[in-house]
Amino acid sequence: MPRQELAHFLRARRAELRPDGTGLTATGGVRRTPGLRREEVAELAHMSVDYYTRLEQARGPRPSARILDALARALRLTRAERSHLFRLAGTGEPPGTSAVRRVRPHVARMLERLPETGAVVTDAAYDVVACNPLARALLCADPGEGPTNLARRRFLARGRVYESSGSEEFGHIAVARLRRAADRYPQDARLAALLAELHAGSEEFRQIWETRPVHAPGHRTKTLEHPQAGALRLNCDVLLVPEDDQEVVLLTADPGSRAARGLRGLAGRGG
Repeated sequence: MPRQELAHFLRARRAELRPDGTGLTATGGVRRTPGLRREEVAELAHMSVDYYTRLEQARGPRPSARILDALARALRLTRAERSHLFRLAGTGEPPGTSAVRRVRPHVARMLERLPETGAVVTDAAYDVVACNPLARALLCADPGEGPTNLARRRFLARGRVYESSGSEEFGHIAVARLRRAADRYPQDARLAALLAELHAGSEEFRQIWETRPVHAPGHRTKTLEHPQAGALRLNCDVLLVPEDDQEVVLLTADPGSRAARGLRGLAGRGG
């Protein structure tokens, strides 16, 4: 455990907080430095001042997940900051209750500002929580259909899906992400039902699952056979929404390429 880094992180976050709105009882006196006092953080986290002080001085023992969770609430950490706190302490972050299936308004608005880019937002279980018209035109054979769960479509062929050169690679990427989701959200009934359905309906899924694949989001290219636009060589790039454990997949074409003209044509027809 990097005690010095953990201590610095705690001190820095404490200095950013103000007592207003924390529910603390006013302790009075002139504050010589900005932020909360150590005893105030200890009070909010329901721990002794001595224990918290030792953590900030890099003298404390490895804090438990319960202690870290209390500190994250007391210091009002974002989801990303909370995960960072657990990593610094060398302790596994407790799983969440369920995957976040809402899309933040600013993320949804971003999709509409990309008329010549296909954009899809998926949650941790590969449910599509938002997509723009061009992505719908690229991914759905039926204009009235919207993609629902990309893993289900990949392994169970639910709905007519266009042929893609990256299908095999995406299978391993999808299983790796679903394995992470299963570890992170063991109480998510919807995710559990999806995994049961995939195990029951796809031998390929079962085989890949047993290999325990590991993949990180990154750049990929694939060729999509589209009935109107023809063969489209597309770039796939992933932006993370870490606070919601979601991914924004951007589908673009190289400037000046035939695929770029095909995307413009699809966008011009309103998807």
